[in-house]
Amino acid sequence: MKRILTILCVALLATSCHHDTFTVGGTIDGGAGHSLWLEELTPDGPLFIDSIPMDSKGRFSYRYKMPYRSLYNLHTSENNYVVLLPDYGEKIRIGGDYDNLSVSYTVSGSPESILLWQLQQFTNDGGKVLNQLVDTTLYYQRLMDEGKIDIEAVYDKKDETDSIYRLTFQEQQDYVGRLIEENQGSLSTLIALYKPFNNRLLIDTRDPNCIDWYDMVLEGLEERYPDNPHTIHFKNTVEHLRSALSRQ
Repeated sequence: MKRILTILCVALLATSCHHDTFTVGGTIDGGAGHSLWLEELTPDGPLFIDSIPMDSKGRFSYRYKMPYRSLYNLHTSENNYVVLLPDYGEKIRIGGDYDNLSVSYTVSGSPESILLWQLQQFTNDGGKVLNQLVDTTLYYQRLMDEGKIDIEAVYDKKDETDSIYRLTFQEQQDYVGRLIEENQGSLSTLIALYKPFNNRLLIDTRDPNCIDWYDMVLEGLEERYPDNPHTIHFKNTVEHLRSALSRQ
């Protein structure tokens, strides 16, 4: 009986020690001998947490105690990172290529981190279309400069690429809208709300109708995380935006 009680006490102690933590680990191709760094996306900006070394096979593991639910970036370099949204007790697994982590990574063990991965994958697909349009435009411009086609052919191709661009932008915008509508109360909606495409916000704050999206995100966060620093900060953001729109 004493043995059983001892085992139960140890199990409960282990659970209590880790109920407010998450673990992130995995294997990064090309990561041998390098380090990752983890930062929290606080309401006031990125906050460095720690550097995470990888072994000779690119493997790593790191446990972090969360003071509250928040968003995190896992970096290989300044502009090469993934966004994570861990929950307490989750063991997140990351894979990918060290030099191209943001476009190659995979994630498991965290439903809301997977949600952000899906958003990033859709964004990456839109970026590929954008790059193809740029290449096409440059190609036709070069043909005109070489005298192989006239300006009318360039204009025709521009009409075509502009149409594809508008369609792609709308698809990106629709995806963001669905994510927000279907996941109210998730901090992932903050990432979706500020998602850009071709350096332009998909939900443009210059559009008076954007306040409906901001209100939807705020309503969900206030219901699920009323005291979370992200919610409190975002409420102030919405109030400032509403004031700015009313002055337009």
